[in-house]
Amino acid sequence: MEAFTTHTGRAVPLRRSDVDTDQIIPSDWLKRIERTGFGAGLFSEWRTDENFVLNNPAYAGASILIAGVDFGTGSSREHAVWALQDYGFRAVISARFADIFRGNALGNGLLPVQLPAQIVESLQTAVEGDPAVEITVDLVAREVRGAGITASFELDDFTRWRLLEGLDDVGLTLRHEEHITAFERTRPAWLPTAG
Repeated sequence: MEAFTTHTGRAVPLRRSDVDTDQIIPSDWLKRIERTGFGAGLFSEWRTDENFVLNNPAYAGASILIAGVDFGTGSSREHAVWALQDYGFRAVISARFADIFRGNALGNGLLPVQLPAQIVESLQTAVEGDPAVEITVDLVAREVRGAGITASFELDDFTRWRLLEGLDDVGLTLRHEEHITAFERTRPAWLPTAG
């Protein structure tokens, strides 16, 4: 997993609330066996509307999504996080996230930043007014900065450390690879013998 320390990029204002994982990545896309290529399916049903924000060329290449309240509700669909990342998003800012989505995001290196609704609204308004505005999501300082706004966000120390180090569950386990290998070398002595 790629480490997340500080990210600066342009943002997409998604003025929709109660966005569930089926809207983020429709179930038709869940048949894929790879973990890549889901960006093409991100909000695919909404992208058929030419006025949908992701179809606006002014937001092409943006890497931060500023969403409405209750983002990522619905089924536990890790594919939703993969779709957001594959599309190019490094962080999602919202006033509230579904717990399962938040856990999936943090486990895959996508930073869900929870801010008060008024600040989210102000960031969306700023980005709508000038799509070239850059927003900085600083995990080191636990701050979002941009468009004349500086806002702190909370994230527990352990999860923050994992993201700063780029450690998912497998990466955490592999920090003990030496001990695992030493243990595995003694394992044959425990196995039953033929005879």
